[in-house]
Amino acid sequence: MNPDPAPDDAALLEEVQRRTFGYFWDFGHPVSGLARDRARSDGDPGDDIMAIGGSGFGVMAIVVAVERGWVTRAAALERLLVMTGFLERADRFHGVFPHFMDGATGRAIPFGELDDGGDLVETAYLMQGLLTARQYFDRAGEAGLRTRIDRLWRAVEWSWHTRGGEPVLYWHWSPAHGWAMNHHVRGWNECLITYVLAAGAPDHAIDPAAYHRGWAGGPEFRNGRRYHGIELPLGPDYGGPLFFAHYSFLGLDPRGLVDRYADYWAQNLAHVRIHEAHGRLNPGGFAGYGADCWGLTASDDDRGYAAHDPANDRGVVSPTAAVSSLPYWPAAAMRAIRHFRVGLGGRAWGRWGFVDAFNESVGWFAPTFLAIDQGPIVCMIENHRSGLLWRLFMSAPEVRRGLRRLGFSSPALGG
Repeated sequence: MNPDPAPDDAALLEEVQRRTFGYFWDFGHPVSGLARDRARSDGDPGDDIMAIGGSGFGVMAIVVAVERGWVTRAAALERLLVMTGFLERADRFHGVFPHFMDGATGRAIPFGELDDGGDLVETAYLMQGLLTARQYFDRAGEAGLRTRIDRLWRAVEWSWHTRGGEPVLYWHWSPAHGWAMNHHVRGWNECLITYVLAAGAPDHAIDPAAYHRGWAGGPEFRNGRRYHGIELPLGPDYGGPLFFAHYSFLGLDPRGLVDRYADYWAQNLAHVRIHEAHGRLNPGGFAGYGADCWGLTASDDDRGYAAHDPANDRGVVSPTAAVSSLPYWPAAAMRAIRHFRVGLGGRAWGRWGFVDAFNESVGWFAPTFLAIDQGPIVCMIENHRSGLLWRLFMSAPEVRRGLRRLGFSSPALGG
């Protein structure tokens, strides 16, 4: 039992956000400023493996830090100039960045045997962050940063990833292996942001048919079935890992976001409710699960790494899953946040915030922290607290164009 009184919600959220932000600020690479893929322990000095998508999340976290007063605007601008200057010199493939990059040299680090070139989805997460920063750093003396971001953004050849005009985006291309990965970007999953940016790009935009026939033509796009009594509009059985409700929606505002296929607030809330019900009902009988301990997503686990969800449950709870769901269901997420921070007696708390995951059934708590899991914590808490990142990203003309071209309506679009 923790003898200290529990902090109120605002103070607790501030503590969690600020500690987690340190992953991107204090643990950022000394040459590139980008986000390392992971910290392997509290005292890990870090390596040169940079996560491109995680770096995009980190850019958004830096915007939050300025707004919250954790770092000065001048210091954040300096860091972002380092990051964007490095990215301009780094490996790109038709303007598309690799999944991993060497933070000292900018060379691509293969993610797999055939995956040694451009990763369109990770690049979309990076661009989500950079466009958010461009909208925030809008002062006269910050024009240099905006110019660099625009150059990086306009260089992405989204249309190249249709393989000559097919009605679908392809995830990977490599100069050595071409399209050998042959991985369509089809929904429902974490990749909605990719189609929105590809449709709204000022150069190299895709035809909306790729969204409707490719993304929405996936075998696990429509659902409509009920799980634990909750109807799920889109996605695989039980909704899949919770990062589906987070990664694209760090910037995309789901409140009132609707197209011919779904209401995306209703989609994400249903997904979160299914995960909470799964933890509370605990059909697998795992230790620790309950109304204050739920949330499955891609993370480290006691056997390696996996995309955990109610249909693939190993007893591993990943704090980012519930914490980053705060905007959708504040009461349920706050119960989980307080439990992770206080109820577990410090076992899930470390130098960079919540550890990546834990499995109480086997007494395992990860020593690791991952960029792609820490970033959504900072960003989605902020979207709950102020809506800052949603407001900034949705103000970008290219985002608004992309959403309109794909047939979305939203209060943020004026209808």
